[in-house]
Amino acid sequence: MKKLLSVLMILCMSLVWVGTASPALGQGDEAAPEGTELAEEVAVQGTGFIEMVGESGFMGIFLWLALLGVSIAGLWLCIDSFVKIQHNKIVPDGLVSKVREAMEQGDVMKALDHCESEPGPLSSILSAGFSNVEEGFEVIQDSIAVAADLESEKLMQKVAYLNLVGNMSPMLGLLGTVQGMILAFKNLALGSGAAGSSLLALNISQALYTTAAGLCIAVPAVGFYYFFRNRATNIILNMEGLTLDLIKALRNVEIVEEA
Repeated sequence: MKKLLSVLMILCMSLVWVGTASPALGQGDEAAPEGTELAEEVAVQGTGFIEMVGESGFMGIFLWLALLGVSIAGLWLCIDSFVKIQHNKIVPDGLVSKVREAMEQGDVMKALDHCESEPGPLSSILSAGFSNVEEGFEVIQDSIAVAADLESEKLMQKVAYLNLVGNMSPMLGLLGTVQGMILAFKNLALGSGAAGSSLLALNISQALYTTAAGLCIAVPAVGFYYFFRNRATNIILNMEGLTLDLIKALRNVEIVEEA
């Protein structure tokens, strides 16, 4: 998942960099339409969305592609979080039952075998404690705390990428708006009369489209970020409480040294 998201983000940023590095702003290299009739014709032809994207210039097209890449990444992250950030995925009931039964029997090695046979966040935390049973209960607690922090960080990193999508998309939209406004005022300076006003209004609408698109991506991304963050936090807290309950039997374990 990290590799795919990194590729998408690098692609988006490279597209933006190429667009901003271009010496031209798309239509800026073309001669302004001379005469009122040609200007009005350009204004009418640019009213459709596809035409609007095509006429937004080299940088504008790349910004739209960047917004598309960010939206795909956000959608994929939401689906992945819906599937993976679930209580039964992180804290399997079957593993809990097996470990609890083994601990009631006083068989720590059997509990460790159950954890190793079902890898996951909970099994990694419990394995860290069971592996240090000979070191005493304080060492067990410290090992479990370190493992719990590590697993929590791994879980929260997935959710944090949604926050990145929510922060990046409005900035891409704003950059598109700035590019569109530059183009609008340039056309205004080259045009005159009603045709110039029509071109100005058209260019401003083209600029605001990118801001609207960025916000449409950012709003659900930020909302889902807080939703999954709260869900992950609740699961982590429950997992930590369950872990302490499962290892409490190790408090009275005595280490017997062999003669």
